[in-house]
Amino acid sequence: MKLSEYARRVGVSYRTAWAWYRAGKIRGYQMDTGTIIINDEDAARPERVVVYARVSSSENRDNLGAQAERLVQYCEAKGYQVHSIVKEVGSGVNDNRQKFLALLGDPTITRIVVEHKDRSTRFGFRYLEVLLELQGRSIEVVNLADDGGEDLLDDLVAIVYSFCARLYGQRRAKRKTERITETLKRDDE
Repeated sequence: MKLSEYARRVGVSYRTAWAWYRAGKIRGYQMDTGTIIINDEDAARPERVVVYARVSSSENRDNLGAQAERLVQYCEAKGYQVHSIVKEVGSGVNDNRQKFLALLGDPTITRIVVEHKDRSTRFGFRYLEVLLELQGRSIEVVNLADDGGEDLLDDLVAIVYSFCARLYGQRRAKRKTERITETLKRDDE
């Protein structure tokens, strides 16, 4: 396959792929025309590890730095070279955490390291794991023990609050529609 196709496949720029080729990280040969052909279809892309630390509220912001430091120490012990550290404040139930979504959307990140499963998401962790595996990526959980009952209680309250808001919002929308319908009927008469 051409180097440009390889770059698209692994989600990097052509210049990055060219640098990898020159450094010998991917195997291939250059034709007389200058086109670079990659021999190894399954050429492994360099590992890019990102540490993701999250706390559920601003009250716990002090714990964010300590959590990130523990994760960096873990990565060093495992021999991973940490590319970046991402810190975020937000509920694990919230599926609109911008920094975490950016990590999931970046195909160049090969491994995301989190302290507990619930640091990534409260629900559906296995889905994330499987989808990342299909992309040749992974999410690694340092501590598989369940804890954080306090955070779980906060998230449960957030879920109940969210459902109540939706329910009352639907009722309000229904009343508004009924008022509009009544007004239109009166105008027709």
